[in-house]
This record gives sequence, structure tokens and C-alpha cells, in this order.
Amino acid sequence: MQLKCVIVDDSTLQRLPIAKLIKDHSSLDLVGEYSNALDTKKGLKDTEVDLIFLDVEMPILNGFELLDLLSTSTNKPQVIFITGKTEYAYKAFNYDAVGYLKKPVSRELFNSTVDKAINNFLMKKNYAESDFEYIFIKSNLKKKKIFIKEIKWIEALGDYIKVVTFETSHVVLSTMKAFEQELPEGKFLRIHKSYIVNLAKIERFNSKVVEVDGSEIPLSRNKKGILADALENLNQ
Repeated sequence: MQLKCVIVDDSTLQRLPIAKLIKDHSSLDLVGEYSNALDTKKGLKDTEVDLIFLDVEMPILNGFELLDLLSTSTNKPQVIFITGKTEYAYKAFNYDAVGYLKKPVSRELFNSTVDKAINNFLMKKNYAESDFEYIFIKSNLKKKKIFIKEIKWIEALGDYIKVVTFETSHVVLSTMKAFEQELPEGKFLRIHKSYIVNLAKIERFNSKVVEVDGSEIPLSRNKKGILADALENLNQ
């Protein structure tokens, strides 16, 4: 799951660090950048967007006036204001903004605000309760939230493991056994000494391999029957 987002800021230099933060976030997809409100309104006619990173002070029409123009849209995107001044914060929240970030924006504050937008998106789309399940992993000395439904498989790498999701992968200092205990019961299965798979992501299997998202993962001979039973229980 990714939120499609755009940046609206009249300064090219100010857009660059925000674009970098977006591209580094596995749950965001940057689909456009705009330098003014009129181009933004025109661009959003043909592009479905979930989230706008919006500056306030822009020529011709400011950020609030842009939101007034978009207010008639049936699928209004969420908004995170990113601006150099704090004086508009109160007004921003009258527009139901997810957050109000002052430039320069720290990665930690950016990510925590984006997490709010993601949770709002999930609730609006009426996702099943299981889609809200997540775990925290520690990768590159930072804790990161990973939604269970985004995990495809976990792979052993010596003293580390690799958590493979649909968007990227994360290397974590852990044993397979320890990490397996962190996963929700009945939704994952260790099918090989070096692999744990998300049962819901299995497309097909035979006596030797399991196929997940087009990739073949080795299946231990004594795990085929256990796998068949686990998949049957999953679908009940």
C-alpha cells in the first residue's frame, strides 16, 4: 500500500528535501510537483492523489485558497502543511490538516506525521482489522513500523535476517526463531531453515518451491503437508 502524493511549493530548492523524504518512505509514491495553486488544480483533474505536501505562501493563490478550490472534490486528499512560518498553524488545522511542519523538516517528525496520514487512509478505506497489524523492526539503527500485510517473506542472512516487503527490504539483527515469535500466529510459516513466508501471499506451490509475487522460495520436503494444512486453516 502506497499513498500517492504531490508537493506544492513555489520554490524548487524547498521542494528538493521534501521530495527526498518522500522517496525514502516506503509507503509514499511521489506522482507530481507543482509551483503554484492553479497548476496544481489543473494537474489533479487527471491524477488521483491521497496526500498533498503544501506550502502556504505562494504567488497568485496561497495554500489555503488552493484547498478552497479543491473543497468540491469528491475524493479530497489529506494535507500536510510544510512552511517556513508558524503563524498559520491554527488556520491549518481548521482545514483538517494532518500536520503542520516547519522547514527545515526533520525525518523523524516527517515520518511520524506521515504515519497519521496512513492510519487515516486505512480507516477511510474501511480496511479489515488485520490490515492494521504491524510490527516494529530496527534497521539502520532506527525503528520502523512495518504493516504485516506488506511482508512477503523473511530470509536468513547469517546473524541477520532480511524482511522483504512489496516496496523494499530491511536487514535486521535477529535470529529467525526470535523474529518468528514476533509475527502473528497462523499467518506466517517457516517453510525452510532459511525462509519464513506470509501465507496470504503464496500464489502456488509444489513439492520443492513456493511462489510469492513471482519469486520462487525453497520448500523443505517435510514442510509440504504442514504448509497445505496452514493454508487450509488460513482460508477457513
